[in-house]
Amino acid sequence: MKGRNGAGAAAPLLEVRDLHTEFRTGAGIVPAVDGISYTVERGETVAIVGESGSGKTAGALSILRLIPDPPGRVTRGEILFGGHDLLRLSDEAIRRVRGGDIGMIFQEPMTSLNPVLTIGRQITETLEQHRGADRAAAQKRAVELLSMVGIADPARRLKQYPHQLSGGMRQRIMIAIALACEPKLIIADEPTTALDVTIQAQILELMKQLTQRLEVALIIITHNLGVVARYANRVNVMYAGRIVENGPAAEIYHNPRHPYTMALLRSVPRLDRPRQARLDPVEGQPPDLTRLDAGCSFRPRCRFAVEACAVSRPALQPAAGGQHLAACFRSREIGIESAGPTRRLEPAGSLANT
Repeated sequence: MKGRNGAGAAAPLLEVRDLHTEFRTGAGIVPAVDGISYTVERGETVAIVGESGSGKTAGALSILRLIPDPPGRVTRGEILFGGHDLLRLSDEAIRRVRGGDIGMIFQEPMTSLNPVLTIGRQITETLEQHRGADRAAAQKRAVELLSMVGIADPARRLKQYPHQLSGGMRQRIMIAIALACEPKLIIADEPTTALDVTIQAQILELMKQLTQRLEVALIIITHNLGVVARYANRVNVMYAGRIVENGPAAEIYHNPRHPYTMALLRSVPRLDRPRQARLDPVEGQPPDLTRLDAGCSFRPRCRFAVEACAVSRPALQPAAGGQHLAACFRSREIGIESAGPTRRLEPAGSLANT
């Protein structure tokens, strides 16, 4: 699956190939990332969507080799960035990539920022380590970065500590740190989880504007499908460690071809439906990754399951055009409503409860 998105023959900025990451636990081996492949083009925004435990964060941390060992490890695959396989770089080389060529915005800024260092020191340290800047140049750049992310009175804020700032301001600090060394790619792991709705919108708009202006590629890890519709160019939907649907954001949002994607969309409130209309939640629970069988991992929760779903796992294949892929045996039959209730396929021979 290439998904060049009109980039011609140019190599993508990031290409993940057949990535496998597992964790060793007392209950057995957990295949948190089970053979995912996708690309990110220069200046593109790609969303990775799924429930908690689907492997979104584990896949992102694998890119920067931040999986703690033990208990985790990357067992197979390639992560090509700028023509180099990040999994084969030395420890020193991968440290230069982290924060330099690839920035990371972690899920909770209060636990990601160092509580005993000032904001200024946390920004200048990155510049000194990756760009060799002296203290004065790093301080000047830190003031510029805080202004860039919309923080008023940046010189004063540099002297403050994380606990003295609001959640939205801490997240802006994380964005400033990620942008400090002018990276080619930023990975944002649930960047708005702990923020209220108004601040979420401000942070997302800020990230969109900055990445477009600076021509930085962005990977957004989220469970919020509103982010997908408004901010992403392409989407990877993950379930049980695998990508089950991939394609342009508009196509996936308006014409999903995997039952899991459809279920996620039906569980979100919509303004074009009657106020009294009930949400349709995703029934059941995510699978126990230590006890997966040979069949489709979504089968126990799927209303469209058939006998083939219990025998083998469907591969990603074209579902609605060359760039829209889905891992479902019935992907060509599945559609979503343009208005009114969702059209439902007859689940003949359903194995939804097997």
